[in-house]
Amino acid sequence: MSLNFELSTLSVILTRITEFYSLEMKKETFVIGVDYGTDSVRSIIVNTLNGEEIAASVHYYTRWKKGLYCNASESVFRQHPLDYLEGITETITNCIKQAGPIVAENIVAIGVDTTGSTPVAVDASGTPLALRDEFAENPNAMFVLWKDHASVKEAAEINHHATKFDANYLQYVGGIYSSEWFWAKLLHVLRNDAAVNDACVSWVEHCDWIPFMLTGGNNIKDVKRSVCAAGHKGLWSEAFNGYPPNEFFTSLDPLLDGFVSSLGTNTYCSDKSAGKLSKEWASKLGLREDVVVAVGAFDAHMGAVGGQIEPYHLSKVMGTSTCDILVAPVTDLGDQTVKGICGQVTGSVIPGMLGLEAGQSAFGDTYAWFKNMLLTPIKEMIEQSDSVKHDQATQLINELSDHLIAQLSTKAALLPLQEDDELAIDWFNGRRTPDANQYLTGSIHHLNLGSTAPSIFKALVEATCFGAKMIVDRFLQEGVPVKGLIGLGGVAKKSPYIMQVMADVINMPIRIHKSDQTCALGAAMFAATAAGVYAKVEEAMKYMGQGFEGYYFPNESRNEYYQIRYMKYITAGKFTEKNVLNNK
Repeated sequence: MSLNFELSTLSVILTRITEFYSLEMKKETFVIGVDYGTDSVRSIIVNTLNGEEIAASVHYYTRWKKGLYCNASESVFRQHPLDYLEGITETITNCIKQAGPIVAENIVAIGVDTTGSTPVAVDASGTPLALRDEFAENPNAMFVLWKDHASVKEAAEINHHATKFDANYLQYVGGIYSSEWFWAKLLHVLRNDAAVNDACVSWVEHCDWIPFMLTGGNNIKDVKRSVCAAGHKGLWSEAFNGYPPNEFFTSLDPLLDGFVSSLGTNTYCSDKSAGKLSKEWASKLGLREDVVVAVGAFDAHMGAVGGQIEPYHLSKVMGTSTCDILVAPVTDLGDQTVKGICGQVTGSVIPGMLGLEAGQSAFGDTYAWFKNMLLTPIKEMIEQSDSVKHDQATQLINELSDHLIAQLSTKAALLPLQEDDELAIDWFNGRRTPDANQYLTGSIHHLNLGSTAPSIFKALVEATCFGAKMIVDRFLQEGVPVKGLIGLGGVAKKSPYIMQVMADVINMPIRIHKSDQTCALGAAMFAATAAGVYAKVEEAMKYMGQGFEGYYFPNESRNEYYQIRYMKYITAGKFTEKNVLNNK
């Protein structure tokens, strides 16, 4: 026993020594991670040896910031491709300037993640129609942002239409198709804009178009479609040997004829190369032409990798919405499918593993709505006041905007916990999971003359956390264990009150990842893998991961309160759902 123990110990020591010298002998190289969010794009330069962030830059979309091409009351949210092009150019060149020429010379790859499903109409060259003069100001020729729900009617038609076929084409997307997704958005645009319909040759996800554009693509047939986007939003599945057949789409609406063939049949994991940086983009960004560009993916999927996801630990990327990611060995689930989620796709997160996605359509957006509702009249009054100078007014408005949520959180945390407190339903942008339904709306109950801004904010926070618990419960009900939670994104990092309520409501500890940019870091990890620095993304996660900085543990004394409140939330939700749908 003693000899075996010594040999085992010696083996471990030799392995560690080998790993150490292997890393020491590696050439110091760098990669760029680009993360396209809802409001901005951020780029980072990362050392592939240790994940150290060398430089970072953020660009807020100019046109989006002005509110152009959007109508929130009708759930129409469009983004111009020029915002994306200007953003990636500015952020990468800023990073290069910060890092210096030696780092720039040793950058080997770029990885890109984006929101999704955020597709766009393109011509035969793969150019978004909005980049052509005749469509430059046409919202239907622009990217249809993930949160655009204008296609609820089309999504409902797809769900009904799918029941007519022997093959269950919706089984790998939770059984319900959403207006947030690829085909519903395409059909809506084609039906509502004859000019775009005539010019549109194919429909491309944002995460697939950026790598195509960076590599100088000029033929739509050459786009490398990511398995992440195709599987979770586009109905692609290995079980169908690709997408549903053309007949599935043409029998829904002849306008869709031929579009499925424009997508090709192959899809790719993000550890694969989409090509090398084109001469034009290498010159524009100040990089070498042999820089590898990795296949793209959605932000939360790459964010889960950047946040060092583990099997059966739910990775929660919490920003304007949430996207919840869980990975599991393919053999564990076999033929089992989870109802009411946003898809399960092999290789959409970690190549070779099953990726399961869920999420909430409004999370940070719920708090932002409440903040803006409170601030807007105050802002207008301050701006019109003769008592405050212009510079002072601007400073005061900015200060109020920056600190209001923190102030509300502080006050809400001090409120007593009473069963009949104000109660909210968090479907302010519809419901994504479980059981997608974008017709649904938010609501607030138990309002009275004693209701205050902090008490209503408390109700909104509890509602978003109850919505998160419904997702965990759905996985558990479907036989998929959830062993822990990983918190990522701005809300997880900056809102201790919200995170503590979530730990209390779900009754599970939450680990908070150290990185401020887990999505961009995940994109950088995939870039390093696509460039061959690491053989697989798990190795990149091991060496480039930044670890965790904190934990939130559930307060057992609040368990009974939140259980009672959760049941009230479910009851109020059923009431809302019944009455909203009866009016449709």
